[in-house]
Amino acid sequence: MKKKVWIWISIIVGVLIILGGGAAFVMNIGAKMVDGVEDMEDVSLTVQKASEQELTESILVTGKIVPESEQKIYLEPENGEIQEFKVEENKKVKAGDPLFLYDSSKLKREFDKAVRDRDLIKRRSQIEINQMAELDKKIRDAKQKVGRKVDPEAEVMEEIVTQDDVNQLQNERVQAEMDHEGTKEEIETAQETINELDAQIKEMTVVSKIDGIVVKINENIEKTEEGANEPVVHIISSDPYKVIGTMNEFDAVKIEKDQAVIIRPKVFKDREWKGVVESVSQFPSDDGGGAEDYDMGGGGDVTTYPFKVAIKDDTSELRQGFHVSLEVEMGGGEKSLAVPHMAIVEEEAMEEGEESSGEMLEVIYVLVDGVLQRREIETGKMNDEFIEITEGVTKGELVVTSPDPGLYDGMEVTSYDEVE
Repeated sequence: MKKKVWIWISIIVGVLIILGGGAAFVMNIGAKMVDGVEDMEDVSLTVQKASEQELTESILVTGKIVPESEQKIYLEPENGEIQEFKVEENKKVKAGDPLFLYDSSKLKREFDKAVRDRDLIKRRSQIEINQMAELDKKIRDAKQKVGRKVDPEAEVMEEIVTQDDVNQLQNERVQAEMDHEGTKEEIETAQETINELDAQIKEMTVVSKIDGIVVKINENIEKTEEGANEPVVHIISSDPYKVIGTMNEFDAVKIEKDQAVIIRPKVFKDREWKGVVESVSQFPSDDGGGAEDYDMGGGGDVTTYPFKVAIKDDTSELRQGFHVSLEVEMGGGEKSLAVPHMAIVEEEAMEEGEESSGEMLEVIYVLVDGVLQRREIETGKMNDEFIEITEGVTKGELVVTSPDPGLYDGMEVTSYDEVE
């Protein structure tokens, strides 16, 4: 019996010891948590006033130097052989200057013959005009003599003219006029032939359509029925060079005409040229886009769009074909309320029952009268350092720029450092 009593006493004592140790452990943990809270309230935070900033964003793309325009003239087999070149490589030309001549000797012979034929027809036309004038005179004289009596005592007997004689002369006049109309049509046809031959002869002289520089002359291109793959003469415009390239669809919707561009040729280190966006096409590049894969958050193919940039600085040191990097400056000088990127904390949005909704919230901590306020915010455009705050913060409020994970709404702050 006594043995059982001692067993129960041992059990009760053991339970008391365990309960006492647990209470001491809990009290110790609680003390540490309180100390931790006190430590957090005593922590020194860095804050900065929300201020207006000019958020200039830079978009980087690549491109290639090209002339403003160019002219490539290919061999036309139907024109025959090239007789003479009128220009040399690396020489300047103006619009309208002859570049080379096809052999036009056969056309010139045909032209000369057509001119002679036309002149003969013109002489025949003049004869017909003279004949009609003579008939007009005869008709007038005949009309005056119709019905006149003949003087038998006259030294010279006058010809007796009747109305039939007048009618005969008038019929001859009508026929002569009809013949002359046919002759005039022959003259017009001959002149058309001359004009066509003259145009063909002029086409045998190939001229420059632009002011520029002759960069290539191929004098020994073989003539084939299909023509030639290489141009006989290649001219590039003497206007300042431009830059062309393609940009992905995410950049194309941001960049607009006349935005400033910094151009950095890869062959020139630490040198740059100024330019402006001249155009961004509304239509995809020739490959239809999707040829390149970009990791833009959603994966998949991205369409590319052609663009052109005008170079404002002197381009005399640049060459056609140079590859360049371009920095397009976004923003029109307007200022927006902004805070540093590092001031923003992303948190999961919680539904009722403390379950995650799967959405992320942007949160910022604002120090008001020594107490932190947790605020959900809306953001807008950004640059490398600052991000626009469209809702949740007002100008001049003190924003925690390096929020610690232990910060919470309502936390008291006794000391902090304010940076400009």
